[in-house]
Amino acid sequence: MPIQREHLQFAVILFCVPLQLFLTQYMGSTESNRTYAISQLVTQITQIRESWLRVEPWKKWCTRLLTMRIKDLVDPLGYGMDDPNGECPAVEVFQFRDKDGYFGQSPEPRDTRPPHVEFRVGQVMKHKKWGYRGVIIGWDETARAPQQWLTEMHKNNPDWKHQPNYAVLVDTRDRPAPQITYVPQENVEVIKHTKILHPSTEDYFENFDGSQYLPRPWLRSIYQRD
Repeated sequence: MPIQREHLQFAVILFCVPLQLFLTQYMGSTESNRTYAISQLVTQITQIRESWLRVEPWKKWCTRLLTMRIKDLVDPLGYGMDDPNGECPAVEVFQFRDKDGYFGQSPEPRDTRPPHVEFRVGQVMKHKKWGYRGVIIGWDETARAPQQWLTEMHKNNPDWKHQPNYAVLVDTRDRPAPQITYVPQENVEVIKHTKILHPSTEDYFENFDGSQYLPRPWLRSIYQRD
């Protein structure tokens, strides 16, 4: 049966009842609060429509995705070893991950957990200096990376290589392309109740419990003390 105008009118009226209840309970009962809440809701709906419900943004996204190289994924701005933000993920994160276990990616089980390793796999963090958010997927008791990388990235902070360093999946809302960074402990700040957007999150974690991520069995077998 084709959809009639009356059907649409009834659907709109039906939708308005729970919407009004939501606005009253969570946005305040005064007219000014409701007006502000409605304006914010309309703005967000407009942004969603412009970003996701038009063909052109999706065409651009698909084109960009299909033309990406591995280098674009880990170094989207093309800084290479000279990333001004420091702790550049660089191509080395992928080149050396499996072969040498660099950047917190070693499959060797961490049977012991040194007391000076303050943070755990699955915790959500915020970079103290650069402000981006991410989730910890691995750690090394001291920095484990190619010497050239350490020289370039830690040249102004030589003590960074002597403290725990953490592999971090970076939230794509903070950095536009999927990245893994390698962060010294002094730059890590744990935050709660924050989910991370990254296409590899489900590869490492089973679920998010509202505070932190729960590692998959293969990751738990490496970080048994976390």
